[in-house]
Amino acid sequence: MLLGVGGKETDGITLRIQTSVKGLLDSDILLKLSFHLPISYPSSLPNISINSEQLTRAQCKDVKERLLEQAKRHLSEPMVHELVLWIQQNIKHIIGQSETSVCNEKCTLSRCISTEDGIWTILLHLDHMRAKTKYVKTVEKWTSDLRLTGRLMFMGKIILILLQGDRISIKEYLILQKTSKVDVDSSGKKCKEKMISVLCETKVQSEHKRFQAFEVKEYSTLDEIQKEFEAAGLIDLFSEFVPALLK
Repeated sequence: MLLGVGGKETDGITLRIQTSVKGLLDSDILLKLSFHLPISYPSSLPNISINSEQLTRAQCKDVKERLLEQAKRHLSEPMVHELVLWIQQNIKHIIGQSETSVCNEKCTLSRCISTEDGIWTILLHLDHMRAKTKYVKTVEKWTSDLRLTGRLMFMGKIILILLQGDRISIKEYLILQKTSKVDVDSSGKKCKEKMISVLCETKVQSEHKRFQAFEVKEYSTLDEIQKEFEAAGLIDLFSEFVPALLK
């Protein structure tokens, strides 16, 4: 949808376009695109800006860079319509690529990261949940859609998410967790999760047991959480990361 056209004749014109695209898990993403077309357009590339409440700044930057790459292929010919069509068709792929290193940004144990296929376990730490009921339902839906098993654990102020599943499904979960407005801020306004840490991500080994379902559990003591990890053959994971959260 064309929102407007602006600019002085001597400076070129600016086209503002708003379009709805489908992201991961077919979630709706509203993109606001701005194309500044210089006087020399289409012999010169347009200046492109991207905005979206559903995407991070890094993702918007990646979308812009990919659009500019496409624009170079259409140099000397009208391209705005082609670029809008292209982004509608390729947004999922771009988002997926931009989040490939999402774990590397947060994980404090680099040896846990690998690109191997198979079943993986990931341990996440959340700082808080203000809209707990809504947040929990959202996590349950994501894990169901992505066929992930594991636990959402609450003990006092400690909140852990322990997930098992295909590597790509875990990656998609992290993207959703990072880019969706899943909680509310102190004023009650919907907000994205910015206080999540990836404590570890590791491939499931033979001594590990697979969780059969995803469950939400409340614990009274650290010993109870420890037994949960022990039952899954993940006591080393517990010992290395969980007790430190109490300090």
